Amino acid sequence: MIKSTLKEKSFQFGEQVVEICRHLKTANAEYALYRQLLKSGTAIGTMVREAEYAQSKADFVNKLSIALKEANETEYWVDLLFVTSCCEESAIDPAKQTLTEILKILVALINTSKSTMLKQERI
Repeated sequence: MIKSTLKEKSFQFGEQVVEICRHLKTANAEYALYRQLLKSGTAIGTMVREAEYAQSKADFVNKLSIALKEANETEYWVDLLFVTSCCEESAIDPAKQTLTEILKILVALINTSKSTMLKQERI
């Protein structure tokens, strides 16, 4: 359930990021900013997809941890775009909400997976 929701949300977020970047490109916003947003924002879904076919529980946690790092970096770029007035809040807010949900799911899934791994090691 959580994995499926995460997969859907991360793909939806990737679409939102592409739309924001299209807007920024046509508005002649700073190229480096929207390029970074595009890279980190779409990497989240990529890592979630890679985690689906992880070779082990440790590999699964590692891939999701990378997705979490990318989500954190993306949050930085989104905040920076807003603070520097490159994007209006109305353009960023839906993506920001989706990103917040993704962050919460990733943290919960990583913590649960790590806890399960620790319990299995003790047995």
